Amino acid sequence: MNNKKRILIAPLDWGLGHASRCIPIARELEQEGFEVVFAASGRSLDLLMGEFPNRDFIKLESYNIQYPKNGNMAWSMISQSLKIWKGIRKEKKALNQIIEDYDIDGVISDNRFGLYSKKVPCVFITHQLNIQSPLFSQWIQNINFKYIEKYDACWIPDSKEHLLSGDLTRSNLPQIDCHFVGSLSRFEHMQKTEDLDILAVISGPEPQRTIFENILKEQLLTSKKKAILVLGKTEENSKENIENLKIFSHLKSTELNQAMVNANLIISRSGYSTVMDVAKLNKKAIFIPTPGQTEQLYLAKHYYNQKLTFAMPQGAFDLTIALEKINDFKGLSLSEKQTNWKELFALF
Repeated sequence: MNNKKRILIAPLDWGLGHASRCIPIARELEQEGFEVVFAASGRSLDLLMGEFPNRDFIKLESYNIQYPKNGNMAWSMISQSLKIWKGIRKEKKALNQIIEDYDIDGVISDNRFGLYSKKVPCVFITHQLNIQSPLFSQWIQNINFKYIEKYDACWIPDSKEHLLSGDLTRSNLPQIDCHFVGSLSRFEHMQKTEDLDILAVISGPEPQRTIFENILKEQLLTSKKKAILVLGKTEENSKENIENLKIFSHLKSTELNQAMVNANLIISRSGYSTVMDVAKLNKKAIFIPTPGQTEQLYLAKHYYNQKLTFAMPQGAFDLTIALEKINDFKGLSLSEKQTNWKELFALF
């Protein structure tokens, strides 16, 4: 008879970042004697299934958000607010059935707003307590806290000093048990196995993911630098060599970890999970935020102003200029205290 408590981990599927930062939490849970069950969709589900074979996986519908080509993200999100609300209600209903069917003893939701229940302890993970929005910011903030406060605890992936998140976590905390749990990266320090000039990692929603891919592919080839381009297509398993450039549809965590260690420079979106990975490995980076995504725009500007990472807008990206400027930036680094996971897991 299995006496292990079963914890459901459910990340949002907007890009791979929410799923990737759940990987270290899942590993810690298993080390502490818990059994992990995953609920996800799309490429997030593919990523987790590749990292944790032989676990239980549940396909949980996404909010099915459509991202604009023109980068006007704020208006797009507001216009789709009814769709998001319906998605939250649907996943709330699904959770009650999942708890019964899979004997769930606790829930960890990474930015899925409907995964709370009175039946079991539920945790909400977010690095956006102070949402950066040019429109209706207070209204959005109130809704954000309204949902977070339905959970039993809120885990914030940064230190109390806001070393990585800056103003994103500088806010009056929700009226629940909040913990700064430190940086969440699936990567570890490793020995270099080769010298790589550039590792470029593509992520995020369509159509911007494909636009970003086309820009980087062309400019990396022209640069003649020894480079790897990772496309973030977890559903594929392809590799292509074109002159100085190796292109992978997807790399598993250990492979991507090694590539990042080998690389002298990282080019990527300025999503927060990528930021945590870059900081964990003390790397120099060029950030190209997703057009219109206010959180990424804020982080790119925040690190640029501190002379930590170089940044350029996607529409004006020029690798030659970026490589000339990068020496003026010292890169991200992080020295943090060990997280007391045993204490946090006591909730379950």
